[in-house]
Amino acid sequence: MLIDDFHNFLKNNRNIPKKHLPFYLHWTKLFIRFCQSQVSPGEPEQMIGPFLIQIGKRFEQWQVDQAKEALSLYCFYAGRSVSAAGPASNVSAGDWKKAGEDMVRMLRLKQRSYRTEQTYLKWLRDFFVYVKPVGPCELTDLHIRNFLSYLAVDRHVAKSTQNLAFNAILFFYRHVLEREVGDIQSVVRSKRGERLPTVLTQEEVKQMISALDGLPRLMVKILYGAGLRLNECTRLRVQDLDFQRNTITVRAGKGDKDRQTLLPENAVQELKLHLEQVRQIYDADRKAGTPGVSLPGALDKKYPNASRQWIWFWVFPSDRLSVDPRSKLTRRHHLSADFVQRAVKNAASTARIPKRVTTHTLRHSFATHLLENGYDIRTIQVLLGHVDVQTTMIYTHVARKNVLGVCSPLDQNVNCV
Repeated sequence: MLIDDFHNFLKNNRNIPKKHLPFYLHWTKLFIRFCQSQVSPGEPEQMIGPFLIQIGKRFEQWQVDQAKEALSLYCFYAGRSVSAAGPASNVSAGDWKKAGEDMVRMLRLKQRSYRTEQTYLKWLRDFFVYVKPVGPCELTDLHIRNFLSYLAVDRHVAKSTQNLAFNAILFFYRHVLEREVGDIQSVVRSKRGERLPTVLTQEEVKQMISALDGLPRLMVKILYGAGLRLNECTRLRVQDLDFQRNTITVRAGKGDKDRQTLLPENAVQELKLHLEQVRQIYDADRKAGTPGVSLPGALDKKYPNASRQWIWFWVFPSDRLSVDPRSKLTRRHHLSADFVQRAVKNAASTARIPKRVTTHTLRHSFATHLLENGYDIRTIQVLLGHVDVQTTMIYTHVARKNVLGVCSPLDQNVNCV
């Protein structure tokens, strides 16, 4: 029986606590009986909504949520069993290859970054491997539901990874297949536990910076002092720095939005000296006739000479030329992210900081230290470029408690030795 096989499937799923198994089975059996009692039942996924409405009249919301999760797993398992036994198609991989080429064309037409292009293509390949031998034109909502559920159940991906996969498929559907995705409410969602960000103390930041010199030291100062993401830092251009107002303009940041943040005064002198050296690289490129740097969007077509102008040059250029993967021109790219990541890791080790430190830890520390210094959460939200203030609120959980006026009873007990 399918229900017995489903029971074994649940037992082998490490994301489901054993104590919840009887309840998952209970909801599934109730659901099956509910479907059988209907005069003209639809597909299982279509029946979940009416079933949840019915039990919502008698049970608490947390029980309804538990039932929804159990039924999402059941529909995923049932759908996988059916597809495994279904007939094979003679569709060749050529259709998927053409679909991939169309995907690239549309991504570039929509001016998505090269990194987004590579990420979306990776998920399209994974989707193809999962649904083959089904061709692109034969795809249904069931294929999407099962693939996204498979990522959560079998591959145990994080919630953000599952969302990224869905965004890639959604783009493929809308802009390549020119179709809309239907109802996928029954998808098994990846669990997201509460994770507090790793944050350095202000003393640990000083120790890290002291362990660095040269370019890595300057970049760490900018990452921490401005609260930048790593790719925002490496992609800075000369015109993004305003030494009069001590601001940095982050262009096309996360969510393709521009914002302004702080240019720390402590880094200004080093940054000006660094730009003098960068100017020498720029002048050498112009003298050698090297093609200009890549420009965002279609600016290189609108302003053909802009790529060779100083204002568009990288603040942190690579020390060597490389082939642009899109234009195939040999030009100067910005510094590799790996360069900075290695420097941060080595500096944390040298400073003997007992934490897992990454470049993003510096951004977390920037926000937390501003909060500890009394700046309001809305100001920090704007500087970080968060759309939702709830994203910024996580730092209230890692800021020093004395900011909230809370003191441990142990610290108040003067008699404690």
